Amino acid sequence: MAIKHGSKVDKSFSASSMTDLMFLLLLFLLIATTLINPNALKLVLPKSANQLKDKAMTTVSIQQEGTHYNYYVELERVQGIDGVEQALRARLGDREDATVSLHCDKTVAVDEVVKVMNVARDNGYKLILATSPN
Repeated sequence: MAIKHGSKVDKSFSASSMTDLMFLLLLFLLIATTLINPNALKLVLPKSANQLKDKAMTTVSIQQEGTHYNYYVELERVQGIDGVEQALRARLGDREDATVSLHCDKTVAVDEVVKVMNVARDNGYKLILATSPN
């Protein structure tokens, strides 16, 4: 009498689950890399040996365009120094120990930097000047 084996091993391989995983991994990496770079303005920061590792709550960027300056608060363009103050108040309000990171190009005049520093001082914000390492 012939004995029949009831279980046969299927030797085929399905790669569909592997492609689904690779697609999800690729999608995750694409989303993650777009969130990594918060500063999309092309600024040449001044160089410094001192690097502070404090976490800023918001950023202010100053960029020179011809004879005038463009101000950005979290990549949103605002009109003049008054617009910077209004945008910072809207974002930070009356928070204790609010920290603002100032990103400005090397070509920006010191007067414009001091204006932002005065806004931070008047509203009680801590200000960090962003620099690039040596």
